[in-house]
Amino acid sequence: MGPMATGSKPLRADAARNRDKLLAAATRAFGEHGLDAPLEQIARSAGVSIGTLYAHFPTRDAFVDAILPAQIAALDELATKALAEPDPWQGFTEFLDGLFALQAKDHGLNDALARRMPLSPAVLEACHAGFVHAARVLDRAKESGQLRADFEPEDLAPLVSAMSPLIHEPTATWRRHLAFFLDGLKVS
Repeated sequence: MGPMATGSKPLRADAARNRDKLLAAATRAFGEHGLDAPLEQIARSAGVSIGTLYAHFPTRDAFVDAILPAQIAALDELATKALAEPDPWQGFTEFLDGLFALQAKDHGLNDALARRMPLSPAVLEACHAGFVHAARVLDRAKESGQLRADFEPEDLAPLVSAMSPLIHEPTATWRRHLAFFLDGLKVS
């Protein structure tokens, strides 16, 4: 079964190729420049007209909805690894380091997680699911007595927003600031 259009008819082969080229170009552009990357640049990079872009993705949100939920789902994998780590504190710190490393690699993901732009219900739902998994990692570290009892899952969103501007600095910069933050959260 071939790719499906937003309706119920399968896309023609050339239309499916154009859609795939547009998704690949948008993924690259959002990753390099953030969610406000120019749509004209995406069309040019995909080798299609702006009209073809709009025929497949009538709004920027349509691109974001097609790309970001799968990228945000990477938080599930980070949480699974963190929960498998025998030391809950180590799992918690590796989860945060992995989260910020993903954001550093992808400006669009960083924009979404830091809520720099209004997000569609589909992307918000993916973010919520990611933070539910993160809460399990956080709760496990608290239950072990290694994470401050007053640090709550809803404190993760402000942390992500606070770290977000540092993410595109050299890796050593954001990791140093994350270490400062974690020092304040660790129970001595």
